[in-house]
Amino acid sequence: MTIQLVCFGVRDVEVEFFNSLNKYNFDLTLISELMNDENVEQCKGADAVMLRGNCKADRENLTKLADYGIRYILTRTVGYNHIDLEAAAELELKVARVPAYSPNAISELALNLGINLLRNIPYTTAKTHQKDFTVDAMMFSKEIRKSTIGILGTGKIGLTTAKLFKGLGARVVAYDVYESEAAKEIVEYLPLDEVLAVSDVVSAHVPHFKGVNDKFINEDFLNKMKDGAVLINTSRGEIQDHKAILNALKENKLSGYGTDVFEGEKDFFFRKLTGEKLADPVIEELISLYPRVLVTPHIGSYTDEALTNMVEISYDNLHEYLMYGRCENEVPLPEIALV
Repeated sequence: MTIQLVCFGVRDVEVEFFNSLNKYNFDLTLISELMNDENVEQCKGADAVMLRGNCKADRENLTKLADYGIRYILTRTVGYNHIDLEAAAELELKVARVPAYSPNAISELALNLGINLLRNIPYTTAKTHQKDFTVDAMMFSKEIRKSTIGILGTGKIGLTTAKLFKGLGARVVAYDVYESEAAKEIVEYLPLDEVLAVSDVVSAHVPHFKGVNDKFINEDFLNKMKDGAVLINTSRGEIQDHKAILNALKENKLSGYGTDVFEGEKDFFFRKLTGEKLADPVIEELISLYPRVLVTPHIGSYTDEALTNMVEISYDNLHEYLMYGRCENEVPLPEIALV
C-alpha cells in the first residue's frame, strides 16, 4: 500500500531534498504555499500531511483533514503552537514534531546578524552602493575579541552560538534558569541583570512559554542593557515587545537590532509586500530603520543540513506511526473529558 503524504510550504530549492530523502517511497504531493483555508482541500485522499511553521492548522482545518481520512499530522518544526492540539485530540489525530535539527543553522544566523551590526557593515555597504566611498564615524567599530557577548538560553542553539563567538575571541557570558555543565566550559554564567549590563551583543535563544515569558524583552529589560548594545533574536517573536525595542532604538539605547522573528509574523512573512504598508505600524517603523535594524523572514532553519534533518525526521516519524502505531517524537495531546 502506497502512503499518500501532502507536504506544505515546500520551496523550490527544497523539492530535491524531499524527493531524494524519501527512503520509504511515500507518494508525495509537494505544495509551495503554507496550508490555509483554501488549499487544505488538496489533502483529499491523503493519509498524512507535513506542515511547517505558520501553517493554519486550526480546529476548522484539522476537522477537514480528519473528514478526509487523514490521521497523521507531521510538523517539520520544533515548536507546534500552530496546531490546535485540543482539536487534534478530539479528532483522534496523531501529531509528531522534529525535536531538534542542526543548531548551527540558527546559530550562524545569529552570529552573522551580530557581527554585521557590531561592525556596521550594512550601513557601510549601503553607502558604497550609492558610490559614496567616504569613511565616517559610524563605520568605526569594536573588535569582536574585545567584545562581550551575552547568550540568553544555553540549550543546543544557545551553546552553539556561544562557541561560535568564543571561537572569534569574544568573552561570552550567559544566563539560563538551568545552568549546563557543558556550557560552563564555554560561557561564564551571570545573573540576567549582569549579563545585560556588560554585553555588547545580547543574543536570545529561549523558547516561548505562553503566559510565562511573553514580552520577556521589554522596556525594563532594555533599560538594563549596556548603552549602545546590539540585540539579536532568532528564537521566538512572542518573547519581545516590539514597541519597547523601537523606543530603545530611537533613544539610541540600542545601536542595532537583528531579528528573524516577529509576533504575528504569519500575516506578512513569506509574502511579497513591496510598496505596501504593514498592518502593524510598529513593525513597519522598525523595518524602516534599516541599516540599524536587520530583519530576516524566519530563515534560521533555511540551510541544507537543517532541512535534511527536518525532512528525514518527519519521514521517520510517519514510518514509526505506520509500523508501530506510536512515534518517539509524538506531541502529547491534552486529555479530553468524557461527557
